[in-house]
Amino acid sequence: MKYLKRVMLMIGFLTRIPIPFEIDGTEEDYGKGLVFAPVVGFLIGGIITVVYYILKRFFPSGVTSVLLIVAYIMLTGGIHLDGLGDTFDGIFSNRSRERILEIMRDSRIGTNAMLAVVCVIILNYALLNSIPASFVPHAILLFPVAGRIGSLIGAGSSDYAREGEGLGKSFINCCGVKEILQGGAIYFLIFLLVLGLKGLLLAFLTFVTAFITVKFFSKKVGGATGDILGAVCELNQTFFLLLIYLIS
Repeated sequence: MKYLKRVMLMIGFLTRIPIPFEIDGTEEDYGKGLVFAPVVGFLIGGIITVVYYILKRFFPSGVTSVLLIVAYIMLTGGIHLDGLGDTFDGIFSNRSRERILEIMRDSRIGTNAMLAVVCVIILNYALLNSIPASFVPHAILLFPVAGRIGSLIGAGSSDYAREGEGLGKSFINCCGVKEILQGGAIYFLIFLLVLGLKGLLLAFLTFVTAFITVKFFSKKVGGATGDILGAVCELNQTFFLLLIYLIS
């Protein structure tokens, strides 16, 4: 029951899928529940794959790609894109660590945030529209999984960067190497089942890109925040699409 509870907590937090009952989760449940982030990513990918098969009957590939991105944003509530924007606003402001963290908490959208979000969406569209048709369902199914492993790696390999409270604190403080290993095992298994040996290669490469991205951001602010976890999620999805395009 403990694990089912944590799965449901992750679904409720990382998606806009309604949970028909209230779940009372502790900070530990949220942090250790990130083990199941790849499972939630697989659920998101599965839903979007069904949407893809419906849309492609009625629309050309370009329109279908746009609508898939819209469906993804609606399904996740854009929470990770928001983190991407806030992170880029702060990190690329070239200010002190303290000022960067203040900027990341500011609800206003800056130029760097807008550029980051727009560039990621455009690149995702271009890649989805360029991947060979035989690989598109696999790409759609797995790109949300690649994103969520980034959030898990970010939380499990970083300290919390802020001194006070924040949305990502419970995830980061209660997630560690053990959770990365457990979630990583689930991650590699999903990729193996979907794409075989190519899947294992993609899983390994995106594991590495997630770790490098986390370390780049955490070096700037002395740790990670909820925004950084969201940014790593979005960027790792794009890295995955780039990689599957290259191997296809």
